[in-house]
Amino acid sequence: MIENPSLIYLLTTLFSLLVLSGFFSGSETGMMASNKVKLKNLSKKPHKGAKRALELLKRPDQLLSTILVGNNFANILASAIVTLIMIEYFDGNVFLGSILLTIVILIFSEITPKTIAAIKPEVFATKSSFLLKGLLYIFRPLIILINKVSSIFLKLFNVSLKDANDNDNLNTEELKTLLDDSGDLIPKSYRYILSSVLGMEELVVEDIMVPISEIIGIDLSKNKEAAKTIIESAEYTRLPIYEEDIDNIVGILHLKDSNEFLNRYDEDVKDKLLKSYFVAQSTALMKQLKEFQIHDRNMGLVVDEYGEIQGLITIEDIFKEIVGKFGSTNEEELDDDFIRLSANSILTTGNYKIRDINKSASWNISEDSAKTINGLITEHLDFIPQASLCLEIGKYRFEVLEIEDNFISKVKIKREA
Repeated sequence: MIENPSLIYLLTTLFSLLVLSGFFSGSETGMMASNKVKLKNLSKKPHKGAKRALELLKRPDQLLSTILVGNNFANILASAIVTLIMIEYFDGNVFLGSILLTIVILIFSEITPKTIAAIKPEVFATKSSFLLKGLLYIFRPLIILINKVSSIFLKLFNVSLKDANDNDNLNTEELKTLLDDSGDLIPKSYRYILSSVLGMEELVVEDIMVPISEIIGIDLSKNKEAAKTIIESAEYTRLPIYEEDIDNIVGILHLKDSNEFLNRYDEDVKDKLLKSYFVAQSTALMKQLKEFQIHDRNMGLVVDEYGEIQGLITIEDIFKEIVGKFGSTNEEELDDDFIRLSANSILTTGNYKIRDINKSASWNISEDSAKTINGLITEHLDFIPQASLCLEIGKYRFEVLEIEDNFISKVKIKREA
């Protein structure tokens, strides 16, 4: 019977249809599972297959219609041929033919090609894009009709085709998750920096500024020796200059001009100072970084809505927020103000920022109303503590150990189990 030409013709056609069905099944998985970022990267090389795949993915409705029309056509025609073979050559045992065809389609036209496409989606997508694009033009009249009918049903489910493009847009949290799941594809140090940059979207100047109580500057009402001592121990290249009170700011001294400044200390030194630059404490951190670049500034005095100075911010502070402390691989080891006593206990100062503790210890102390530990405790008590005490805020126990000048200088924090 195998030597019968008509049977050979039918079996050859059936085999071709099964291969075609496998192609469409694999193409569907490859196209839908392919990473558009990888395809875009390939298209820059240039890679014609990647460009075609991206072009097809812009209209997923037309792409899926083309694949499904081709796949259903191949499967239905294959079923008809098997039926014809069973009637003509196997005494009409159509049920047996249906069972055998189902098994063959599942193994060779569905599971196998889809598995290969799922493992290497970009390879499958780029190689299948040429034939799919051609079939798209051949089937276009039928596809237009099918899509018009299907769009009516999509509206019933409140689904818009425009939403397909929005799926490529990731929010900050999704990007962070993508970074966390990247594994060894992105070095740990790079993941830290990228994660910090993404986190800056939620930060404002007030979150990282040096509070007014910690601003180091030169008071012109004091003697020259005091000014010289401050200049010699300065951590920054610029220092605020004021008279008696930081609110009476005179200007900013660049340390390269410090010699002339000290030589003329008892005279008028304003011409040796840079003009003061003020920033609002509610300014977004990324925006402030851009403002520093635009105005060619490295330091700004932070003011509140009433124009009163609340702190100071430098471009170095923003960089530290991105990359961590310079020259440090383990921030905790180089920070004397943050000492980890155990897995659930730390020793720190009152002016330590809550967000820095949360970041270092992987805690979630509330920072909605206060930015520092001192502010959180004072706000909770509604008064400034004058002696050592203990209190609980949420699931955290705060033990005030030392107080200096109405300020909490040392506090132990323990997270309750």
